[in-house]
Amino acid sequence: MDTQYFERMESEVRTYSRSFPTIFDRASGAHLWTVDGKQYIDFLAGAGTLNYGHNNPALKKALMAYIERDGITHGLDFWTHGKQDFYQTLEDVILKPRGLDYKIQLPGPTGTNAVEAAIRLARRITGRSNILTFTNGFHGVTMGALATTGNAKFRDALGVPAMGAQFMPYDGYLGEGVDTLDYVEKALDDGSSGLDNPAAVIVELVQGEGGINAASIEWTQRLAEICKQRDILLIVDDIQAGCGRTGKFFSFEHAGIKPDMVTNSKSLSGYGLPFAMLMMRRDLDKWSPGQYNGTFRGHTLAMVTAAEALRQYWQDDHFEQEVQRKGEIIRDRFADLAAMLNDSGHPASERGRGMMRGLVVENGDLADEITEGAFERGLVIETSGQGGEVVKCLCPLTISDQELIQGLDILEESVRAVIDKR
Repeated sequence: MDTQYFERMESEVRTYSRSFPTIFDRASGAHLWTVDGKQYIDFLAGAGTLNYGHNNPALKKALMAYIERDGITHGLDFWTHGKQDFYQTLEDVILKPRGLDYKIQLPGPTGTNAVEAAIRLARRITGRSNILTFTNGFHGVTMGALATTGNAKFRDALGVPAMGAQFMPYDGYLGEGVDTLDYVEKALDDGSSGLDNPAAVIVELVQGEGGINAASIEWTQRLAEICKQRDILLIVDDIQAGCGRTGKFFSFEHAGIKPDMVTNSKSLSGYGLPFAMLMMRRDLDKWSPGQYNGTFRGHTLAMVTAAEALRQYWQDDHFEQEVQRKGEIIRDRFADLAAMLNDSGHPASERGRGMMRGLVVENGDLADEITEGAFERGLVIETSGQGGEVVKCLCPLTISDQELIQGLDILEESVRAVIDKR
């Protein structure tokens, strides 16, 4: 395997290639193949970007047909047929059935662009600058989004102080039986707390990079009410937890709330193509023309596959029920693995929602041993959390039961091997 060009030319900032030191060549569904023909089951799926699997046939067919007829690929923010089809499908298939009425801003190709747009718009609307965010949150690494991201690894790389946000404890951060919103509410209402009156609250309802921490339904509903009572805009970051990952198209559906703004990206295109959007209440669209700009706001190829994904999977509730069913399989198997580790003297637990699941082990070294062993056996799976202590499952939502069980069996073999070695 010739890796000289990567070693010589690629920046040291690379990450995933360090965990999976091989050269991948092709992919289909829930599988990856290397240049030398070795096959892997993919439980990473582009860090949640490939909810519908690699090279999904229906999406590929729609994309190739669009390219073959010379459809617009790049259109700035021109009106195009591809964009019109996406908007209409989004409204008819997703928004209207859920009683949602949002306007759409296409801020640029990635999730951090959507977060930047959301917090900037919130400041413009309210005239306040502070953004309230939560421990272990990850919202991107551009300057504004990074101020709301908790992990010191990313913040330390900024080179200047990350300003404009203040952190509050996420649900469960202070241990079981503690409702962290008691502190949030007290700080908001106490003029001596040091908490600047925020323009908005930004929150992931399942924290991906933060360690698959899932906010309870009750906590989520109370947070929404706290914001409403105090005229604070609620931004739900659904970049990783959206597009069906938690068992509903939007993660906030489980709690029955309607955020003021929603950021979405990752699996939005359905095909791994860069695509992000900010959804906002209609009355919040206070931008002046061109006030938030960007060259890659019109990646129409991504809109084509996004619209097709909505048509293929979200016309009724069958797909989300399948995601919930498979999520229960992962939950039960992760609970078994946690019990196995606990019985051997290694504290562990499982957590998450839908098919966004994590196996929490005692430290990052143990998690790395498990994932490295899994890779040797033919499974691509990564870690997350403050210390990399969470083995994170983000397999394609379209994975077959047979493939899912095969991948979980490989993970179990890896856990057993680590226990035996220790």
